[in-house]
Amino acid sequence: MCKKKNITSTPLTFLSKTFDNKNSIAADILLSLYEDMLLGRNFEDMCAQMYYRGKMFGFVHLYNGQEAVSTGVIKLLRHEDYVCSTYRDHVHAISKGVHPKYVMSELFGKETGCSKGRGGSMHIFSREHNFLGGFAFIGEGIPVALGAAFQSVYRKQIFHTSVDLNVTVCFFGDGTTNNGQFFECLNMSVLWKLPVIFVVENNQWAIGMAHHRSTSSPEIYEKAKVFGLPGVEVDGMDVLAVRKVAEVAISRARSGAGPTLIEALTYRFRGHSLADPDELRSRKEKDAWLMRDPIKNLKNYIVQNSLANLDDLNNIEINVKKDIEDAVSFALSSPEPDVQELKKYLLTE
Repeated sequence: MCKKKNITSTPLTFLSKTFDNKNSIAADILLSLYEDMLLGRNFEDMCAQMYYRGKMFGFVHLYNGQEAVSTGVIKLLRHEDYVCSTYRDHVHAISKGVHPKYVMSELFGKETGCSKGRGGSMHIFSREHNFLGGFAFIGEGIPVALGAAFQSVYRKQIFHTSVDLNVTVCFFGDGTTNNGQFFECLNMSVLWKLPVIFVVENNQWAIGMAHHRSTSSPEIYEKAKVFGLPGVEVDGMDVLAVRKVAEVAISRARSGAGPTLIEALTYRFRGHSLADPDELRSRKEKDAWLMRDPIKNLKNYIVQNSLANLDDLNNIEINVKKDIEDAVSFALSSPEPDVQELKKYLLTE
């Protein structure tokens, strides 16, 4: 039987020298990372409020606790790069640049939503931002990400449309890595040297199944060796650690050197969905991870290193809360989809 790994420690020894010089990151970048993480957290907290008030329906899966992964990777991307998500997709979309009011409106099922109110929580999409969608089934987005990466190579080699390759980042959870799409697409991505980055958000639980109980090889990043691509494990509660690893992977993909698998060890602070009473995880386990809250830790890092004062951080928090309130007001005042247009988006016009 596999022994459970000590996941609450910081697993950075594999790249210890890489993270020695965190102070090299400019203060304005640190503040932008803090703002993006705070925006994601506050957005999800508001979603919980609206769900329990009956403004949202169906399944809603929140991202609380995992913000360092989304921010650490996506904020390094260019507008032209692509992101593929899962059913836990709200914060990925916001990090990619989709305005919170359009995401909130989508969750309310309104016509002004980024998927015109037809997708809901698990199907956030934005063509404008190259956000290829959330997907309700695990592993469903991985082949889509490969398609986006392939067309980037094809456009450059056949049409000579760009100097650099556009990068595709594909997010998925630890539960997905026991499915066939994961292995098949890793193999194909190496064969074709595709500019894709596979980001496993290992939050330790696949719905109600603990990760270490569901696989014979709990270290997901080591599975990359079989197919010949780099596999990296990183502390998913440290946005600066995630950013540093992502920087290397993005540079590698954009230069044509091929894919990378990143396993970010993280934790969701809420249940699997808002319908989950979250009774399977121990209080001790939850408390241990709550102590490593990525937003609080970044805030402490900024203050302790005199990169900004508390007034600056408080102003960011005030502005973020106002943006979320404005998003709710926008969603509430937006029109419902017209029933006469029920089939409008089934086929291309």
